Amino acid sequence: MTSVLLIYPFFRRSRDRSRFRFPPLGVAYVAAGLRKAGHQVHLLDCTFMSRDDALRKALATHAEVVGISCLATLLDDTLWFAEQLRDHCDLLVAGGPLPTCDPEAFAKHFDVVVRGEGEQTMGEVLAAYEAGSKVEPVVERPFEKKLDRIAFPARDLLPNDSYIRHGKKAYGASITTVMSTRGCPFDCEFCSNVVFGTSYRERSPGNVIDEIEVALALGYDNVSFADDVFTLDRQRVVAICDEIRRRGLRFTWECLGRVDSFDDATAQQMKRAGCKRIFFGIESGNDEILTLMNKRITAAQAREAVAVAHRAGLQVGAFFILYYPGETDDTVLDTLRFAGSLPLDYLGLTMPYPLPGTRLLERVGGDHTRAWRQQGGLLLDHVLTFDADVSALKMRFALLKGHAQFEIKKRLGRLAPLTLACFEKPTDAVLRLLP
Repeated sequence: MTSVLLIYPFFRRSRDRSRFRFPPLGVAYVAAGLRKAGHQVHLLDCTFMSRDDALRKALATHAEVVGISCLATLLDDTLWFAEQLRDHCDLLVAGGPLPTCDPEAFAKHFDVVVRGEGEQTMGEVLAAYEAGSKVEPVVERPFEKKLDRIAFPARDLLPNDSYIRHGKKAYGASITTVMSTRGCPFDCEFCSNVVFGTSYRERSPGNVIDEIEVALALGYDNVSFADDVFTLDRQRVVAICDEIRRRGLRFTWECLGRVDSFDDATAQQMKRAGCKRIFFGIESGNDEILTLMNKRITAAQAREAVAVAHRAGLQVGAFFILYYPGETDDTVLDTLRFAGSLPLDYLGLTMPYPLPGTRLLERVGGDHTRAWRQQGGLLLDHVLTFDADVSALKMRFALLKGHAQFEIKKRLGRLAPLTLACFEKPTDAVLRLLP
C-alpha cells in the first residue's frame, strides 16, 4: 500500500470576488480511484488555508507519492509546492489542464506528468511505482467510455464544513458540484477543454442521482452541475429530473446550458425538479463575432433560450466576452445593448483570455500566466494578456459600463429606462474616445 498525497493548490486571495467557489472534483475523483485500489490517500484542498498551514499539513503526511493538480490560474502555487516537496517524496506527479497542454514545461519540475483524465492513469503510475518498474515521464491513456464505472469523488476527504459555511455566507446556500457528463462536442475558439477534449460521454441518470444523495448527506443543499453543457441531451435531462422527483429529493440546482439545446418542455421539467438557475455562455450579441468565435449559435437563439428559461420561472445568468480579438466598438456596444435587453438575473462580463490549448492562443499569442500574477485590483481583476488592438483601459471601461447598466436596470425598476438613457450615450462616447 502506497501513501499518496493529492494537492489542489488554490489559495483564496484577500479580495476574492468570484461567485464560483466550489469543492474541486478532479483531485477527489483521482483520490477515490486510488483509494479503491488500496492506497492510503490524503487530499489537501488549500482553498481555506494559508501557504504555511498547507505546507505543514503536506509534510505531515509523509507521503511517498505526491500529485499536484494544475490549472492556468494555479501555476505559481503548483511550482512552489513542487519545490518544497521535491526532497520529501519518492515520486512527484503533475496533472490537470495545464500539464495536459504543455507537459514538457512540467517535466523539469516533476517526475511524471499525467495528461488527460487522471483516474486510471494515476492508478497505473502507482502500480508501476510499487512494482519498481520505470514510469514514463509523460503518461496518458484513452478516455473511459463508460463513466458509471468511475468511482464517485472522495468527498469525505474535502473540507466540506468550510465550503458549507462559505456557501451560506456568500450565496445563502451550501453548494457543491456534480459532473454528470464529460467533454463538449463543440469547438469554440476561446474554450480550453484539454482534459476531456471534444469527447462527449454521459453518466446514467440513476448513477448521477446516487452521487447527489451522497453530497446531500454531507450537508449540502444545492448542486451546481459542472458539465460543460448539461442540456445537450434533453431526453437525458428529463430522465434526471424524473429520477429526482421519483426519489422525493428536495434540493435546488443549477447548470450550464447551450442556447441551441434548450426548449420549453425541458425548462418546465427542470423547474419542477428543483432547478433554480441556468447559465448560458452567449459571449456576444453580434452574429459576426459569434461566427468568429466559432460559437455555432445566433443572437436570436440566445434571446429565445433566455426567454424560455425566464418563462419557466428559472433564474438566468449569461456570460459575455468584450473586445474579443477582431471586435470593434460597434460590436461591443451591440453586445452590451443585447445583454441589457435580456431578462437576466446574473451577468458575467470578461476580457478575452487566450488560454493554453485554445485556437485563440494560437491566433493571437500572449502570456496567460500574467493574468493570475497581477490579480487583486480595486474594482476589477482583469488583466490584458496579449497584444490587443485596444488598450486594457478601454476593455476595463467597457466591463464597468456593462456592469453599471445591468445594475441600473436591476435595481431602479421603473426609473431604469430614463436613467439608462442618460447614462448610455455619454459612456458610449467615452468608450469610443478611449484608445
